[in-house]
Amino acid sequence: MVQPRQPSVSDVRRILAAMSADAATDRWWMLHVDLDQFLAAVEVLRRPDLRGRPVVVGGAGDPTKARQVVATASYEARAFGVHSGMPLRAAARRCPDAVFLPSDHAAYDVASAQVMAALRSFGWPVEVWGWDEAYLGAQLGPDLDAPLALARDIRARVLSETQLSCSVGIGDNKLQAKIATSFGKPAGIGTLTSDDWRAVMFERPTDAIWGIGTRTAHRLAALGLHTVGDLATASQDVLATAFGPTTGPWLRALGQGRGSTEISPEPWVARSRSREHTYERDLTDPADLEREVAEMAADLTRELAVEGRVVHRVAVKVRTSTFYTRTKIRKLPSPSTDPDTVSAVALAVLAGFPLDRPIRLLGVRVELDRPE
Repeated sequence: MVQPRQPSVSDVRRILAAMSADAATDRWWMLHVDLDQFLAAVEVLRRPDLRGRPVVVGGAGDPTKARQVVATASYEARAFGVHSGMPLRAAARRCPDAVFLPSDHAAYDVASAQVMAALRSFGWPVEVWGWDEAYLGAQLGPDLDAPLALARDIRARVLSETQLSCSVGIGDNKLQAKIATSFGKPAGIGTLTSDDWRAVMFERPTDAIWGIGTRTAHRLAALGLHTVGDLATASQDVLATAFGPTTGPWLRALGQGRGSTEISPEPWVARSRSREHTYERDLTDPADLEREVAEMAADLTRELAVEGRVVHRVAVKVRTSTFYTRTKIRKLPSPSTDPDTVSAVALAVLAGFPLDRPIRLLGVRVELDRPE
């Protein structure tokens, strides 16, 4: 039997040099994958007769009931002005021919898991951000050709294995990739890198940046900062004074297109779970409020105990008939899986609200440990 030749010192040097050269030409790319009209798309898969029709998913799927909102709408429904967060009744007025369906979380869990499995099959780390989006990090060639090819492969594989379409954004970090996805929707590919951040983003309003909402944009405008370019070149001291020593510099970094490049491939696990209900008629009796909060807290705790999760904190959300909304939270004396214990703390939180106005919405959120 011929023994393999041991590499010489020169061989080792040559191999290491080649590896260093490859590493020098590689570039870390961030790809953001966002499923198109996910909830509606899952429903269409289950009912192919709905394809091409306006579909609205939300609440119990009954637009005649008051105070239910749209979770998602198909692109056909969006053409009529239907959008997430809109009351179902308003959606029915805008698009009376739409098919209204109730949310089915179990079905969306299954479909999402299939998509994430398809993404992981590429061998690169994947960080799941919820049902319908994830980040994939890949070390590829220095120009856009390689990540574009990977993005095309991702779209094709997700479609082939799940029959769901997705959009992919490519960037040097998560911020850029997330924004780039919006350039590719629906069912396309968008790119935004540090090389073209200034040309693409500087003339856009500040709320074009993911992470900056309307309220923050108004506060920035009050400082004379109207565009992304204004924010990128703003005084860090001015921003720190207006928004605080942490948030101020962070906003400036967003304006400059800087963001995280870290990918956590650990399975996505919710750190909290919530339930809320908008009532067709406002609640005014304290006994009714207490009963609703106690039941929501107990139901959530029982569900989570079956999954081996332990409750650490309980939050209660109250919205009055005037739409004034507040949330209070309290830590349990010790982590618990006992529904009565969690309900008792939830009721103690509720008692901290001035319940002197009719209540249109109640919600309970429990914060959890990470499962072993």
